[in-house]
Amino acid sequence: MQTATFAGGCFWCMVKPFDEMEGIIKVTSGYTGGHVENPSYEDVKTGETGHFEAVQIVFDADIFPYEKLLSLYWPQIDPTDDGGQFHDRGPQYRTAIFYHNNDQQRAAKATKKEIENSGRFKNPIVTEILPASPFFAAEDYHQDFYKKNEKAYKADREESGRDGFIETYWK
Repeated sequence: MQTATFAGGCFWCMVKPFDEMEGIIKVTSGYTGGHVENPSYEDVKTGETGHFEAVQIVFDADIFPYEKLLSLYWPQIDPTDDGGQFHDRGPQYRTAIFYHNNDQQRAAKATKKEIENSGRFKNPIVTEILPASPFFAAEDYHQDFYKKNEKAYKADREESGRDGFIETYWK
């Protein structure tokens, strides 16, 4: 088993693309990259803890390689937005790939370079590639939000503009 950690704005929207796929063992919503030990959602949403909202994915690399995770990650985000993602604004909603080993770092940098060279975006790619740091699971009500609160999840996602962006830039 290996671990991958991705920040892509609101973690509610980052679980479903990875969840319930063969080789994905677990997807956890949480916080990483900051300077506060065991932050709460209330702490992180202030934007003052340095944390990103993120998902941590435990996966079987023999069934679902890291490169496949990256190919799912990038089309979930606007990699040119350094102020947050879609209607979620603030440093806690920035995008980043947190690598857990040298192979992940190399793969993340290679995919970022591919996107930079693709001409898909006019603005620079600002998604950071950072070493993994302590990850703190979010409160239970945030876990599997898209399943537990389907109506609220769909409304928030629709309001965010994420799906329209994905359709325009990634399809």
